[in-house]
Amino acid sequence: MSEETYVYLCNKLRPAMERQDTPFRECIPLKKRVAIALWKLATGSEYRSIGHIFGVSNTTVCRCVQDFCAAAETLLVPELIRSPDREQFAEMAAYTENRWGLPQCVGAIDGSHIPILAPQEYYCDYFNRKGWHSIILQGVVDGKGHFWNVFAGMPGSLHDARVLRLSSLWELASRGNYFPPCTRDIGGVNAGYYILGDNAYPLQNWLIKTFPDNGQLTAEHVIYNKRICRAR
Repeated sequence: MSEETYVYLCNKLRPAMERQDTPFRECIPLKKRVAIALWKLATGSEYRSIGHIFGVSNTTVCRCVQDFCAAAETLLVPELIRSPDREQFAEMAAYTENRWGLPQCVGAIDGSHIPILAPQEYYCDYFNRKGWHSIILQGVVDGKGHFWNVFAGMPGSLHDARVLRLSSLWELASRGNYFPPCTRDIGGVNAGYYILGDNAYPLQNWLIKTFPDNGQLTAEHVIYNKRICRAR
């Protein structure tokens, strides 16, 4: 991380993370609290190891991480991860078409499993197909890899399609209230904006995936699948 980015984070999170000295003890400086949280999130090291590096207790490391995540959710997410407006959708579609030759495509969707300690209640719900406990992060990114929609917290045992159907993206896009009404004739089809997904997701007019390989794909299907997979 560059120093510029680090200072930017500190300034943005200052209202929520900065602490004041008391008559009994001096507080840990803001920059150190942010650094502790970033180190944990970047490396996944144990609290004890991080506490040894920074000269603080395990409890302090835990509090710094929790405070940082809460502050980021409150102050950073609404500013940095939000639904694009009409102009931004047009820019994303133009970028993807110029780079990968897919008109009207504004991004790609996928899920990622975030490891967690098994909760005491309903722990089986969080046991994923890979053999460990997790929650699922569903993300949509543009052609540059920038997130513009996130949905997190579902138990790791859920299928990606189920997670999508539980998200606000599905509710709004299915009603036609998410993507702006900007259509274009593509091979005789009046196509609007769409995102790319793998075969785990249901085919929609706003979510496109590859043809299933059943051994009977035509040459056109094969070319289509290659272009979709390359861009996704």
